[in-house]
Amino acid sequence: MIRTCPVGAFQMNCYLVADEETRDGVLIDPGDESGRLLDLIRTEGVTIRALLLTHGHVDHVMRAQEVKEALGVPLHAHPGDLELIQAAPQQAMLFGLEPGPIPVVDGELREGTDFRAGSLVFQVLHTPGHSPGGVVLLSGGNAFVGDTIFAGSVGRTDLPGGDFRQLQRSIRNRIYSLPDDTILHPGHGPATTVGEEKRSNPFVRALDS
Repeated sequence: MIRTCPVGAFQMNCYLVADEETRDGVLIDPGDESGRLLDLIRTEGVTIRALLLTHGHVDHVMRAQEVKEALGVPLHAHPGDLELIQAAPQQAMLFGLEPGPIPVVDGELREGTDFRAGSLVFQVLHTPGHSPGGVVLLSGGNAFVGDTIFAGSVGRTDLPGGDFRQLQRSIRNRIYSLPDDTILHPGHGPATTVGEEKRSNPFVRALDS
């Protein structure tokens, strides 16, 4: 089961992912509207085992600590974005947003290590470029890609830690190497597929040198 919940001023896609039978689940990028996210979890009857962050920008992490404390579950992220995550209140104020508490990260999401939460298993792919610690979380035929790639676009690289050439490599080597029918669930906007982006994404062509 996958439920998409756009939240906050940037309409960032938070994802509730759960096993249909056991109702074990995770919440990916609880960036804002913590009360609404908690209501969704209760409505769906899911037991959240962990909170996962695709990267450390404020729209993805701002309310993570509130949700973490309400649920009593650990928060996991790639260590490359710890500085960004700890600076979330300052990021919020720069965008004129009300800051939340600093998220406390309990565990790491590292390349080559599967993350398990109850009956769910996610393969972690490190995809720097939009941020140093960006990751893709791959479970079955679904990839939760954060702001690495969008339908017809890619994540911005003009923020601190961004690098467009690195982003290109992440997309080609990690995302475009997945099966074409893999569904990409981005941090903003609609879902797409690997095959569609390889064919038509104008920012990163699959066969460019």
